[in-house]
Amino acid sequence: MPDLLGGLQITVQATVIGYAIALTLGLLIAVVRRVPVFGSLLHFLMEFIRTTPLVIQLVFVFAMAPANFSPFTIGVVVLGIHYAAYTAEVYRSGIEGVAKGQWEASRALSLPTSRTWGAVVLPQAIRKVIPALGNYLIAMFKDTPLLFAIGVVELLAVAQQVGSRDFRYVDTFTVVGLLFLVVSIPSAILIRRLEKRYVAV
Repeated sequence: MPDLLGGLQITVQATVIGYAIALTLGLLIAVVRRVPVFGSLLHFLMEFIRTTPLVIQLVFVFAMAPANFSPFTIGVVVLGIHYAAYTAEVYRSGIEGVAKGQWEASRALSLPTSRTWGAVVLPQAIRKVIPALGNYLIAMFKDTPLLFAIGVVELLAVAQQVGSRDFRYVDTFTVVGLLFLVVSIPSAILIRRLEKRYVAV
């Protein structure tokens, strides 16, 4: 159990950091995509990322990255960029869901662009997409075992080591499944509460 909990800690760290990257980068992409010059290029890049397997992206970037980058760093960055392609679409749908009158009112009041986005558009857009963003948090947590492919010793990798050492694969992977549930279920409950609190407003 101590070994598995250590692996769980790595898994949670990778999820939290990767999710922070995905949220930040996804929002930036969603906003920049509204600029005609960058829209088509970003759309192509996001489609490419979404339509290629995450494990292939991990292995490719790991093989091409400089030797001074750790597998954990590479894995977290690739994980964040991969999910940024999805969160960007979520943000885009939220932004497009903001009533046209909100934009017109901002222009009528001569609000600067930064003020329009920061005080009018984004607060409404993000509130609407909290459930979808939360679902990607859980999805990312369940995808972290793929970091095993580039040598990150996360929960699944530790379970493999413990199982091969003690020849107790069934017991070990059963505990791993339970540990994933222990993290995933409270996260899902929290997301549902956030949905009820903000989306219904």
